[in-house]
Amino acid sequence: MLIIPVKDGENIDRALKRFKRKFDRTGKMRELRRRQQFTKPSVAKRAQKIKAEYIQHLRDQENI
Repeated sequence: MLIIPVKDGENIDRALKRFKRKFDRTGKMRELRRRQQFTKPSVAKRAQKIKAEYIQHLRDQENI
């Protein structure tokens, strides 16, 4: 649970902005979106392997 202390006389927009920033840092929304759709472990591993191959290819091109 996030607690944002609001100082006396502080603008509510500023406190809301602090809340949003703190909420974004927790990563809860990213995790919620990720969990909305289940990905099979085999598919996740395959995607990770393809990404690694792509990055390796870019690094090889950079060294040439």
